Amino acid sequence: MSQPVIDSVFLRRWLAIAAVFGMLAVAAGAFGAHGLQGVLTERMLEVYQTAVSYQMYHALALGLTAIASVSLGSRGAMTLAAWSFTLGILVFSGSLYALVFTGITEFGMMTPLGGVAFIIGWLSLAVAAWRGA
Repeated sequence: MSQPVIDSVFLRRWLAIAAVFGMLAVAAGAFGAHGLQGVLTERMLEVYQTAVSYQMYHALALGLTAIASVSLGSRGAMTLAAWSFTLGILVFSGSLYALVFTGITEFGMMTPLGGVAFIIGWLSLAVAAWRGA
């Protein structure tokens, strides 16, 4: 098996994006805990917390993908994983945030598409690890 080509641009770019998503998840969580109590119903607070949690989980997954690219390379499945985690955060968490703040329930119909993106991301990461990228 050949050595992976370390792509420092891939590593730096995706690690920076992961860090921003993580920072935003912490800020959103703090805002939810301190600014939304008594403003949202208990159910909407749960939906909001789901959005925050999945954003943080997948920010960490994106960071893992970036760091793993050092040993696995950054082609194919790793790139798909990174883009899938990013799309998943934007669509899954984004649709839930939109639902909570607008009350437009149709945003909830987009959430499963974000979930599919997360699944593709995890599957792509597994394939990259299995094959060596």
